[in-house]
Amino acid sequence: MKLSVSITTYNHEKYIAQALESVLNQKTSFDFEIILGEDDSIDGTREICKKYASDHPDKIKLFLNDRKNVIYINGKPTGRWNFINNLKHAKGEYIALLEGDDYWTDPLKLQKQVDFLDSHPDCAISFHNVEVIYENHPEKNHLFHRSDIKKVHTLRDIIPCNFISTCSTVFRNRLFEDFPGWFYSIPMGDWPLHILNAQHGNACYINEIMAAYRVHEGGVWSTENRVLILKNTIDAAKIIDRYTNFQFKKIIGRSIAFWHLEAAQNLCENDFKGTLYHVFKGVITSPFNSMGIKIDLIALLCRVALKKIFGGFRTSP
Repeated sequence: MKLSVSITTYNHEKYIAQALESVLNQKTSFDFEIILGEDDSIDGTREICKKYASDHPDKIKLFLNDRKNVIYINGKPTGRWNFINNLKHAKGEYIALLEGDDYWTDPLKLQKQVDFLDSHPDCAISFHNVEVIYENHPEKNHLFHRSDIKKVHTLRDIIPCNFISTCSTVFRNRLFEDFPGWFYSIPMGDWPLHILNAQHGNACYINEIMAAYRVHEGGVWSTENRVLILKNTIDAAKIIDRYTNFQFKKIIGRSIAFWHLEAAQNLCENDFKGTLYHVFKGVITSPFNSMGIKIDLIALLCRVALKKIFGGFRTSP
C-alpha cells in the first residue's frame, strides 16, 4: 500500500460526505486506503460513514469507536484515541491527514505530494497552503499562509510553533516505533506529531492551495475561548520542551512569552488578576535577549494598573 488517508470524525454530519468525496475523487497512479475513525457521534455522522464504507469496501476501513475509549485532557473529552488508533492501523508507506469537517480541493493533491516525497528522501513531511473557510463569515476567508514561506523546514523551525495545517499533511509512516506516553495527554495532536516526524527528516512546503480548513460553530478549536487555546498551547510547549531535553529552551521560551502576552492582551479589559498572571509568567519565561517582549508585557501591566487605580475595572470572580 503506497498511502493511507487517516480521517477522524465526530459530529460532522454536515461535512463528512464532502471530506470523503474529496478523497475518493483523488486521481493517483498508486493504490491508497482510507482509514476512517468515527468517534461515536451523537448526530448522523456514523450512519453516513457506514454508508460510504459499505459502498467502497475495498477502499474504506471503518473503525466505529466507543466513547468509553475517549481520552480526557484537562477534564475535556478529546479525539486523541481515535487519532492514534487510525495511525496505528495505517498500512501505507505514507500517511495523509484529514479531519471530517475539512476537505481537499485539488484532485491531484496526493499524487503531487507522494511524487515529491519519493523524489526527496531527506523530507519526512510534505505540506502545502490551505484556504481557511469561515462558514458563517465568508468575508473573513483567508489563506493559511498569507505570505511566502521557505520551502524546507527543520525540527528547529517546527519546535516553537505549528505552521503546518493538518489537512495539508502527508508524512512517511513508521518513522518512530510508538507514541511516547506524553502524547496521550498533550492538548493537541498535530503539532507534536510533526515534531516526532521532523526528528527523522525535514518538513517541505509545496506552494499550492490544495485543501480547505473549515471554521464553524461545532469545530473543536474554533469554538474555544482564545485564552484557553493559548493556555493549552503553552502547556503543550512545556511538554515538548521536556521531551527535547530543553535543547530548544530559548526558542520555546520566546514562543511561550509571546503567548502569555497575547493572553494578557485578551484579558486586560476585564480581568486584572488574569492579566497580572500572564504578564508575570511572560516576563520570567522570555529569554534574556527577548527584551522587546518584556517591554511589551511591562507596558501592558502599567496600562492595566493605571486603569485599576483610576477605576472602571472589573475583576473576575
